[in-house]
Amino acid sequence: MSNFPKDFLWGGATAANQCEGAYLEDGKGLTVQDVTRKGWREEPTEEPKEDNLKLVGIDFYHRYKEDIRLFAEMGFKVFRLSIAWARIFPKGDEQEPNEAGLKFYDDVFDECLKYGIEPLVTLSHYETPLHLTRTYDGWRNRKMIDFFEHYVRTVFERYKGKVKYWLTFNEINSITHVPFLSGGINTPKAELSQQDIYQAIHHELVASAKAVKACHEIIPSAKIGCMILGVPVYPLTPEPKDVLQALKTERENFYFSDIQVRGYYPSYTKRFFKENNIHLDITEADREALRHTVDFISFSYYMSVCESADPTKEAGEGNIIGGIPNPYLKASEWGWQIDPEGLRYYLNILYDRYQKPVFIVENGLGAVDELVELADGTKTVMDDYRIDYMNDHLVQVEEAIEDGVEIMGYTSWGCIDLVSFTTAELRKRYGFIYVDRNDDGSGTLERYKKKSFDWYKEVIAANGDNLIRK
Repeated sequence: MSNFPKDFLWGGATAANQCEGAYLEDGKGLTVQDVTRKGWREEPTEEPKEDNLKLVGIDFYHRYKEDIRLFAEMGFKVFRLSIAWARIFPKGDEQEPNEAGLKFYDDVFDECLKYGIEPLVTLSHYETPLHLTRTYDGWRNRKMIDFFEHYVRTVFERYKGKVKYWLTFNEINSITHVPFLSGGINTPKAELSQQDIYQAIHHELVASAKAVKACHEIIPSAKIGCMILGVPVYPLTPEPKDVLQALKTERENFYFSDIQVRGYYPSYTKRFFKENNIHLDITEADREALRHTVDFISFSYYMSVCESADPTKEAGEGNIIGGIPNPYLKASEWGWQIDPEGLRYYLNILYDRYQKPVFIVENGLGAVDELVELADGTKTVMDDYRIDYMNDHLVQVEEAIEDGVEIMGYTSWGCIDLVSFTTAELRKRYGFIYVDRNDDGSGTLERYKKKSFDWYKEVIAANGDNLIRK
């Protein structure tokens, strides 16, 4: 018998900037994504360029009904998506919202609910309005707290009868690595001090807590969580210095969830701030706001990393946060190490640390897929490699449930092919649904079910009872 709870939320996840397209339609303003063409490592351009695949994405803006119908066919219980802040407030600092933007998400949520799919909505997913970035330097500016609170209260009031599950900032701990895309900070990373970065983080954390407070006031029955980039850290060797380095790196990530879940700065930050000459501007009002803590912890999981005190050890590729490759693990085509057991380990670590429900809101395999034509004339992708990857990870999720971890659900990343965040490619595909669009912008945008489509449909129907233990 399956260990998955009967009310387990099976589904998939996307982000507005990677799938919607329609980057200037119906009054939407520009965002940091519209001027970033080739992934998070590239400097932004002054204006949007035609070779930025995100400007069209997969045209979810016009094709959402077709896509949600396909999600329903798979049996989704939940669909994670994000609201583009600049669709609601094109510049980000206006008083009056853009009605066309509000109506679009009304229509999307209605379409989900028509099929019994619960929307899980990320309020800020790597797309700060560009005006806020260039005028205020993004989250370095305390004014951003008020702008964000006005935005979230607007959408909570609008969608309080439609959305039960919310997330504040996507992968909030990524700001130390990608301050422009994660924090909307216009100042080049090389010119930012630790003081600059951690003050911006503080502003985001206060804004997140104010969003939690607003959600609890406006939609008392809703649940709102934080979202972190989940990367378990192993010491490369049993050498004590390696173990301590792993602890240090792990705390750099848990710093964010510790504050959002517990409501105050952890004691280990005192030494870190002292050694890095960080003196945060924290008001009493900030401390009061931070006491409004999240209902659950959500995270992305793609890989684990190793850490060593040896400075000659080189980091490998990863989801923004890279680490020393683990000699016991294989890697994907993009160099991300594959570690299903690491997901079980991380779920246990989170639950042991916080004793609050956890939600896996991103997990999947980015791969080059080949669309083939079958004898009956239909087209598909024989993505057994994706099925194997997901099966092995879901088996470990079930193990964590057996361990006693309270897990709300699982939303596979890029349930339909979309533009990669890290590399801004379309050839790096995650979905159960193939989208006919290529890196040169060509393609029909037609949708095709991959082999994994039927596999995931069967997993959901069986509530995980058909997973294969190897």
